Amino acid sequence: MKLINIQHDSASIEDCVTNIVLKSRKYLSDEKGYIASSKIDLSFGAFMNLSITLAIDFKKDMGKGIITEYSHGKNREDALKKAVENINKKLPEAAQIVDFQVGTYVTPVTRRTYAVAVAVYNTPIEKKTLEEFGIAERRALLKRVLEAFNYNPRILNISEVARTFGVSRDSIYYDIEQILKEKGIRRR
Repeated sequence: MKLINIQHDSASIEDCVTNIVLKSRKYLSDEKGYIASSKIDLSFGAFMNLSITLAIDFKKDMGKGIITEYSHGKNREDALKKAVENINKKLPEAAQIVDFQVGTYVTPVTRRTYAVAVAVYNTPIEKKTLEEFGIAERRALLKRVLEAFNYNPRILNISEVARTFGVSRDSIYYDIEQILKEKGIRRR
């Protein structure tokens, strides 16, 4: 297990919710595992503060995401309804919601009502065939195999690996060369 905290505060609600999503994509894009639980802290005042702490479990791998939406309306109910509708539109079809939070804020001077909705979710990962892998995915898989065998490329049947990925032998040789170069290992 591992904890990840994503936090942003701003005088602008739009800036705060936008930055949370951008930060979450950065932190979660390469993170293995799934979100086992989360804690969302949403507070308003002179600054809006949004803090999301995620507990990542490595037992299985899933797509992970955070959606934030804000809206304004004539009253709290109207603003909340709009924000929740927008969240529902953005949720992936097979999403499993781990946590959510909604909150409202009325500005003191203009009496404008804002609503913020946040949803933390996991999604099943679509399985790709090895032939559908891009270069980065292919190299990541080859790197894991090589790492398991102490970076010894002789354990691989290059012809079979190339056939499995649907690429040329030269592509696999080049991938191995780049992986070894990245690790600072000379080819054996």
